[in-house]
Amino acid sequence: MHIPSGASQTVEILGFEEALALSGQGDSYDRDAWLYVPDFYTEYRYILGTRGKNPLISIGVNPSTAEPGALDNTLKSVSRIAAANGFDSWIMFNVYAQRATRPDDMDRERNERLHRENMRAFDYVLSRVEKGVQPSIWAAWGAVIEKRPYLPDCVRDMVALGQEYGARWLCAGKRSVKGHPHHPLYLKKDEKTCPFDVEEYLNSL
Repeated sequence: MHIPSGASQTVEILGFEEALALSGQGDSYDRDAWLYVPDFYTEYRYILGTRGKNPLISIGVNPSTAEPGALDNTLKSVSRIAAANGFDSWIMFNVYAQRATRPDDMDRERNERLHRENMRAFDYVLSRVEKGVQPSIWAAWGAVIEKRPYLPDCVRDMVALGQEYGARWLCAGKRSVKGHPHHPLYLKKDEKTCPFDVEEYLNSL
């Protein structure tokens, strides 16, 4: 089980563009089917998903240990729900790119470089949606968003980027008492997404 070796500020981090350029050079997965950046196991992950023209962009809090061909239960659920809602692919993205099997192990303070590169990755994901198709962003982080005070501000930056692409925000399943969108786990495999007013939600935090 992966536990961060320490604060991400102590780890050498590849910028998103550099990590993207290096991805897919090996034969550990099918580059034509998967988008995985960086494409090796390390302390952070920008993107994991399948390739398509109209992906469901799912947003969790922080990445798991999953990788192509070795999805965890959360990503298996994301894949099923994307298919049930008519999407041809899915992308797992995260509010914060640091890998931690326990959210309590995330950075106490936001790593500004890691956040900046994560937003570059998010811009890339949005730009890949087929022209004429409205990007669909599924808020799927659950109550874990409360773990660190910097996380809502990360989401605000994502909202701003999404506005540039005319993105729509969605959620799936029953929201918590505090209004947090449901995590993908324990949703029905054919759960339907519905509109999510992410700005109203952020204002309530």
